[in-house]
Amino acid sequence: MTTAGTARRGPGRPGGSTGGELLEIARQAFLAQGFAGTTMDAVAARARISKQTLYRQYASKDDLFAAVVRDWVDRGHDAMRPHTQALLDAPSVREGLLRLAGTLQAGVLSAPVRQMRTLVAAEAESFPEVAADYVARSWDRNQRLLAGALAELAARGALTIGAPDVAAEQFTWLVLGAPLNRLTLQAGAPAYDEEALATVAREAVDTFLSRFGR
Repeated sequence: MTTAGTARRGPGRPGGSTGGELLEIARQAFLAQGFAGTTMDAVAARARISKQTLYRQYASKDDLFAAVVRDWVDRGHDAMRPHTQALLDAPSVREGLLRLAGTLQAGVLSAPVRQMRTLVAAEAESFPEVAADYVARSWDRNQRLLAGALAELAARGALTIGAPDVAAEQFTWLVLGAPLNRLTLQAGAPAYDEEALATVAREAVDTFLSRFGR
């Protein structure tokens, strides 16, 4: 029996990687070597498939890179929705915002997400459509979900918000801006400990509620 991540095997020959497993191998290669330093030969070797097999699936390294980024976005496509619902269901707005702030920090500040952001940003000029799709289907989508939740809280009278999309953007950057900037731009910057991030989250929520709270 074959699986989505394993190629059909010949007699005595170990199966190679296909599907999502192949794209994960390629993603790790792009992260480690950059786009320019990654070769189709190296990806095929790591995946234990022939170069011809790889080219049958992805006609060029450009196509493979685009597929890697699409696959990454698809994995987290709807990850934000349960957290915006939790915000709406929270006993208090402040408690819900604090929980959401921790979720945003855990996701966006994690090493895998920061690495992919850096990779896409580095190749954005060469692959503008790939970068635009990445932003539209990850960041922008999540911001729309948050804006929708904030609009619902405003409709309930829990917040005073005239432009939910602006409020969502402001909340997100209050929570993420300083640590994301430091971790992204300062090589070797120490990781934030749990208490440091919790402090950032509390200050962000208090600032947000001082502007939009009832």
